[in-house]
Amino acid sequence: MSMRRERAVKLNVINEPKDSYTGGPSSLCPGCGHDLISGMIINAAWENGVEPHRIAKMSGIGCSSKTPAYYLGQSHGFNTVHGRMPSVTTGAYAINKDLLYLGVSGDGDSASIGIGQLIHAIRRNMDMVYIIENNGVYGLTKGQYSATADVGSKKRKGPSNELQPIDLCALAINLGCTFVARSFSGSRKQLTSLLRAAMSHKGFALLDVISPCVTFNNNDESMKSFSYVKENEMTLHMADYIPHFNPIEEVDVPEGHYRDIELHDGSTIRLETISEEHDPSDAVAALTALHEADKGAKHVTGLLYFDPTKPSLAEDLDLVEKPLLDLEDSELRPSKESLDALNSEFLS
Repeated sequence: MSMRRERAVKLNVINEPKDSYTGGPSSLCPGCGHDLISGMIINAAWENGVEPHRIAKMSGIGCSSKTPAYYLGQSHGFNTVHGRMPSVTTGAYAINKDLLYLGVSGDGDSASIGIGQLIHAIRRNMDMVYIIENNGVYGLTKGQYSATADVGSKKRKGPSNELQPIDLCALAINLGCTFVARSFSGSRKQLTSLLRAAMSHKGFALLDVISPCVTFNNNDESMKSFSYVKENEMTLHMADYIPHFNPIEEVDVPEGHYRDIELHDGSTIRLETISEEHDPSDAVAALTALHEADKGAKHVTGLLYFDPTKPSLAEDLDLVEKPLLDLEDSELRPSKESLDALNSEFLS
């Protein structure tokens, strides 16, 4: 009698199967770039060994903000109103700073109605990963151009866009964002490495991911189509992520020039230079790379800027080590004596 052999389930460093990081079936258009990003978020969280219940996935409104339903089904989640994800995340972070906050937004949610909220989240340097799934159009409302649409780009129907776009990476660098990267939903290795590095970063990590809309903005005339980005991508470097629980010696050393950047949890992102060397610690160099790519109608991808020295919001607020959520009433309530002393200062 033959016996059926069961396939061994592969576990990560905390003995969790990848199924612990998946979600429900996608309802997005078949071939949507957002689904590719969802798959890479699953892989990044699983490979990093983050406990699913220690993740809070946040979103606003739009095609991109629907995607948290498709991954990390065992994690916390909050779908906010349009453009308000950063402020809701700030409130949650203030009382429970030990969660990994993973925000997913779109170019409409972040570059239009929510741009003011995004600006303040960046300048506060809140600990979170902020992913912008950028397709240049409003996919839920029939494909109007968004504020990130490139000049001269033409969607499937209608005239070309002639309005100057908002470059969210340049905006973030100018605001002092401590981790700024741009990638492409079709670049699996690069984006997965950047996601894993962002999850290890202490501070605000912004990833602007070009993610073509297959329904409205994936035609040959679009500058955010799969074919255009593939042909016009300027890759600064190949990225490889080395987690703190793996010896760095086990990773292949590139033959050419490379730079190792140590992250806050002891992990490393290794950047292998492809063309001319790019220094991620130089904000001017990062802005120059974006400007040169824009002049040539190109998309520059990779880790643009990184600054590990700026204190995070929790450090600026001088929050206690234990999350406020876990403090007992006796720890939160001041004594009568301390209140009397404080009141006397106002009366004097």
